[in-house]
Amino acid sequence: MIFAVWIPLLVPLLAVPAARGLAESLPPRAAAWLLTGCAAALAGCTTAALGLLLGAGVLRIGPVAALGHLSPPLLGDQGDGPATVPVALAAAVLLGAGALAVARHARRHRAELRTARHATGAHPATGDLVVLPDPAPEAYALPGRPGRVVVTAGMLRSLTAAEREALFAHERAHLAGRHHLFLLTVALSAACHPLLRALRAPLAYALERWADEAAASRVGDRRVTARAPGRAALAADPDARAPRRP
Repeated sequence: MIFAVWIPLLVPLLAVPAARGLAESLPPRAAAWLLTGCAAALAGCTTAALGLLLGAGVLRIGPVAALGHLSPPLLGDQGDGPATVPVALAAAVLLGAGALAVARHARRHRAELRTARHATGAHPATGDLVVLPDPAPEAYALPGRPGRVVVTAGMLRSLTAAEREALFAHERAHLAGRHHLFLLTVALSAACHPLLRALRAPLAYALERWADEAAASRVGDRRVTARAPGRAALAADPDARAPRRP
């Protein structure tokens, strides 16, 4: 067996902490691209390595090898043959579990977006803004065609006019940057390799910083941009049930 095929399965042990550390020293936009690209690349390498392990084991099955007219020298040392088939079975199980997890997460993601769009569709929109008559302070960007900025009446009451503009600019930055695709990519990658889950929190933080910087640039006041989410958080009732966020 070629032991180099195991390397992609172990690389995340070093690559994930390195990516997290490097992201802390980068601007938020660059950090988000780094973390997302790292997750996608490591997930792809993991899938390829498991596929190679599966293929190597399948080729050692007599009937399969005969179909390809493969001789023992082409298959390598037959002494490790019995060990290769169990490894291939384990690789098949891991590939199947990863594919199932990716499909389930993608289906849940799509269902949540569909539910959120259905819930907001019952309320009139002013441009890209939808206001929900909910007393709990809440705001989020709802991607789609068209994208929407969804806020509650409670959120609007808790902010000044300038802070509302900063909040709207923040959520619009999420839509413009298609930040939901960054989060989805890392979530699907984490389904392929559990160690990649450690990239989700720093990515979410980088995306929030990215949106904050875009909002501050648009509003022209970093203090107002920083104060708006703080005031909204203080106004929130921890015992109240907030609307479902996609």
